[in-house]
Amino acid sequence: MAGKELNATSAALLGLLHEGPMTGGQLMAEATRRLGPYWTMTRSQVYRELPALAEGGLVRVGKPGPRASVPYTISANGKRAFTRWLNEPARIGQLRDPVALRTAFLDYLSKDTADEMFADAVEQHQEALAEARAAAKDYADEDPNAAIAMEFAIGYHRAALSWLKKR
Repeated sequence: MAGKELNATSAALLGLLHEGPMTGGQLMAEATRRLGPYWTMTRSQVYRELPALAEGGLVRVGKPGPRASVPYTISANGKRAFTRWLNEPARIGQLRDPVALRTAFLDYLSKDTADEMFADAVEQHQEALAEARAAAKDYADEDPNAAIAMEFAIGYHRAALSWLKKR
């Protein structure tokens, strides 16, 4: 990984490790808590990236603890790689929404199934919007930048709900 560009998952892990040493499970929990409303990361991605980061000298591997959990610490090289990644031009992500995809093929769905899909999506977006609002409020004092990032999730769910109401 040394000399290569970081992928977004690796960069997110390095960013989280700025908070201090964490195991893979702790990184997954923190990624879900801090990034989950607008950036998903799977457990398999985390556990695939950590050895690559270690091999590239971007993290140090600690001694195994309880249940063989291994703590990782960001290295000086990892901090430099993360800083380079932060300073690269950012491109917008590709949106992948399963409800929008199915909507493109509504001719092949029954009206009842489509209505149920849209009702379920409204419920899910309302729940996610409430969670993102609560997270933004929680972060307002402790981490204003995380609160600003959470505004993206709030805007996304508002936009999705607006689109769904037109259905």
